[in-house]
Amino acid sequence: MKNKTYSIFGAGASGLYTAWRLLWGEPAPGQDGANLPVSGDVIELYDWGHYDFSDQKEAGARVPGARVCTWHFNDDETNSYLELGGMRYSEWNVNVPDPNAANNPGQRVVTNVIQRLGLDRYSVPFNVSLNTLFCLRSKNIYLKDINSTNPAPYNVNNFGAAVSPDNGFGVIESLAIPQGQANTRQDWCKFYQDGEIIVELPESSVYQKGDKLKNIGYWDLMFDQLGAEGFAYTADGNGYTSNVINWNAAVAIQSNDEFTPGSQYKTLTKGYSYMFNAMYDDIVKLAAKKGVIFKYVYNTRLHSILQKGAEVHFTVATRENPNKKAASGVCNFAWMAMPPYALDLVAQATRYTDHDGIDVLNHEKVQNYLSSAIQQPSYKIGMFFDSPWWIKDPNNTVSATYPAKILAWELTDSVLAALEKGGFPETYIEKMAKCPSILQTPFTSTREIINNVQQCIGERLTIRQENALLAASQRNTIGPSVTDTPIRQVVYFGNNAIEKKEKPIYGILASYDDEQFTSFWEELEYGNNDAEKVPFSENYQPLNGPKKATGVMIKMLRQQLAALHFGPQADYSIVPAPLECKYMDWSLPPFNAGYHAYAAHYDVCDVQQKIRKPSQLIDGADANIFIVGEAFSNDQAWVEGAYCTAESVLKDFFGMAPIIDDTYYPFICPCC
Repeated sequence: MKNKTYSIFGAGASGLYTAWRLLWGEPAPGQDGANLPVSGDVIELYDWGHYDFSDQKEAGARVPGARVCTWHFNDDETNSYLELGGMRYSEWNVNVPDPNAANNPGQRVVTNVIQRLGLDRYSVPFNVSLNTLFCLRSKNIYLKDINSTNPAPYNVNNFGAAVSPDNGFGVIESLAIPQGQANTRQDWCKFYQDGEIIVELPESSVYQKGDKLKNIGYWDLMFDQLGAEGFAYTADGNGYTSNVINWNAAVAIQSNDEFTPGSQYKTLTKGYSYMFNAMYDDIVKLAAKKGVIFKYVYNTRLHSILQKGAEVHFTVATRENPNKKAASGVCNFAWMAMPPYALDLVAQATRYTDHDGIDVLNHEKVQNYLSSAIQQPSYKIGMFFDSPWWIKDPNNTVSATYPAKILAWELTDSVLAALEKGGFPETYIEKMAKCPSILQTPFTSTREIINNVQQCIGERLTIRQENALLAASQRNTIGPSVTDTPIRQVVYFGNNAIEKKEKPIYGILASYDDEQFTSFWEELEYGNNDAEKVPFSENYQPLNGPKKATGVMIKMLRQQLAALHFGPQADYSIVPAPLECKYMDWSLPPFNAGYHAYAAHYDVCDVQQKIRKPSQLIDGADANIFIVGEAFSNDQAWVEGAYCTAESVLKDFFGMAPIIDDTYYPFICPCC
């Protein structure tokens, strides 16, 4: 029998995951697994860039993992780090009576991957502040201080400025979902298809009861229901401009229902990129064990692709000359693990030429479904300092007038273990472990956590026990602070080095922005006396990793950070000069987006089902060419989405047994 070749184009989350699962996945009951790799077969992973997947750094390699980018101070992995791309996940709690129940929240595949790779020992809370600092329309205000006598500076109807800006999301959600109703992943999939406005609206409204939400732009709906000021307050105050663009209203309601302050997230103490290092290492080991030939081909991109008979024929181009064909190849199965912008570059190579074979990417129906993903540009800038000047601390040379409220205390399994090791009474530990209301819950004051623990154990703590509890459970949150200036959000990583050093280094994501704000920073990338040297379409900065910020960019950052933490009239110089400052511009090629969203007027369930094997959209065609990644997933903007699309392809087209019980957790939406 002829050996099979599996070609995966894209070494990001979905590409790595596909290679990893091909090497250890088993056939599902009743499936023969004939299309799964065996000894002698070839898995080749193509990478337009050159990710650093090994402990032995290679010249020219960058930190791994597509749009996940962990950056350490001075590029030293023993130092503090920042995330300049994706940075967290929602943990799936498997320590409940029925972890597979439909109503058990969390990202199940990412959580499972982390456990299988043995990384759960590095998993720690990544909590969101319960008292966000805002700087909106030159007013500095904390979330818990917003009320009827101290409203946010917006003229919102129905006293809307007296509550959180996220209330605007709740107002829109109430148009379509009964109050208090909790939807499962399956319910949301049905909602994307059938969700509609369920309340009577006045005749003056553009929209009326019965209108399908999938055919409504979210910005249009918000503006219609909240008015100009209500929309502006929600748009400015939630921090993500991408949340309020004119995307599919049904999907937007679900996304903004989950993505609110108070949601519980986790990350890895070694940085989120470490998951991809570990996965790559496991791929190499599994391939050797199984006798599969594994090839990592970097600095090479897919140039064109066609199905000819039973084989997939493709051409590749080099990173040095990415627009010209450099070589050809043939495989049995091909995955395009790449975002829509990169997919279109591949389609262009055969769009205007005569050729043999099935050109799946350029078929009209496929092009239509590819257009369902809106590209959302994103920009992140990190800074390291020698002190956490953004908190109020008498030991700091500079101490913020409006400090970030990021101190929190949280009980986790590791905290309970530390308390037990330190001599905390065993009966107290047992009682706390059985109090779900206090576990994995951030408390914003020392008195709050002490009172809750005492209520749980039914005893008063001694002063010594209180001090031990507070020392073990203190966990700074990440913020964020939110402003309507171009920095948009500031995320506080602090001194998170695994090896604590004599001279601590503190990091912040000084700007976390998207959509139109990315162009604000792009004009500062060259300084005041420099000119563009390459066209936008050939600026591949994301492939090179974090880039050093210019002096003018740093000064602009200090201006806006000063307004956020010291008041609108503060001089930029009050913010210390950073020790190091770098950025990632995800709006540049080959990604052209930090994340994606579904457009209105699409049945997103059908898109998810069909686009992963696009030949399904072409009458009489069958091509072993697959599209995977977060862009067309049920979890856009998350690693979970990349993993789930890849898993769905292996399950449905290769007969592989699923990585988890997917009875109540569909990897992608079924068509109802």
